[in-house]
Amino acid sequence: MSKTPSERILSIDVFRGFTMFLLIGEFTGLMNLLMQHSLQGTFIYSLAEQFHHHPWNGLRFWDLIQPFFMFIVGLSLPFAVLNRQNKGESKNQIFLHILKRSAILLFLGWALYCIGPGEITFYFQNVLAQIAVTYMIAYLIMNRSFTFQIIFSFGLLAIVEVIYRFFPVEGFNHAFVYKENFGTWLDLQYGGESSGGWASFNAIPTTAHTIWGVLVGQLLMSKKSLNKKLKILILAGVFLVTFGYLMDPITPIIKRIATSSFVIVSGGWSILVLAILFWIIDILHFKGKWTIFFGVVGMNSLFIYLFSHVGGANFIEQILHPFTYALFGNWDILLAQIMTSVFVWGALWGICYWMYKNRLFIKI
Repeated sequence: MSKTPSERILSIDVFRGFTMFLLIGEFTGLMNLLMQHSLQGTFIYSLAEQFHHHPWNGLRFWDLIQPFFMFIVGLSLPFAVLNRQNKGESKNQIFLHILKRSAILLFLGWALYCIGPGEITFYFQNVLAQIAVTYMIAYLIMNRSFTFQIIFSFGLLAIVEVIYRFFPVEGFNHAFVYKENFGTWLDLQYGGESSGGWASFNAIPTTAHTIWGVLVGQLLMSKKSLNKKLKILILAGVFLVTFGYLMDPITPIIKRIATSSFVIVSGGWSILVLAILFWIIDILHFKGKWTIFFGVVGMNSLFIYLFSHVGGANFIEQILHPFTYALFGNWDILLAQIMTSVFVWGALWGICYWMYKNRLFIKI
């Protein structure tokens, strides 16, 4: 039996909440503690390492979080547009809403960069600034055919590949070398070099993530059977993951400059994670408190991300610090630090749950 577009697909909400729950966990410092105080080569160290970005060529679990989120934005777009159409909004009204939302996301993304250094910068490395670009592009082509959207997304990756490989400026003509590539040069032209080798130009290749999310969203809205949808998701995900890894010897998998191989392999993993959740939740109907646990975070994802980013997590830590150190500090300072981080993470989730129970949802 197929789902109609009006029926909510719970796996999307859980995927969004799962991704955001992990993302706000970064602000607690828990994984930094585990990595700093564990011996290299131990299981704890290796686990914590997966929650840090790869320094350059390679892929860790944490490198998938931003692609997940950008994919989910595209995934939700067809449902959001249909909902507005059902409310009687015209194409112009919907376009103006998309334009306004992109502008707000871009403003918020830039604003986050200004908090630390105290100066105005216009980078596109963070997830909000990138989504502002990818969201608009994906919307503009979402009513075109499946073939057009696929060609467009891979066309962007091909263009990016050519630019990086054949950029002619001396000193920045090493396609995939740290800080000697086109992405670094572009940042130097308008705002200064970013730390860590991240490139603002990433917003262009990662547009593919949002476009593929739109295509998957359109698939889930279609009249195909649930099992047919699942098979398509698995095949697409396996193909992209395999293809992306096979590209690595030719085009290295580098998140920091969003190489085509990285975009493809991370896009594949995004589809496969959704496929697993779709199978468990929407086909097997294995639901319960665990779906609510992640779902409440996804319902206020933008708010809790901004709250954590602007110092909310640090504020909670200052409140909890005296209590956790009183309880655990006499045993072990490291234990007290770890438990503080765990409780901060729990408090951030608790804020989302309180907002959910009080039907308070902050959206743009």
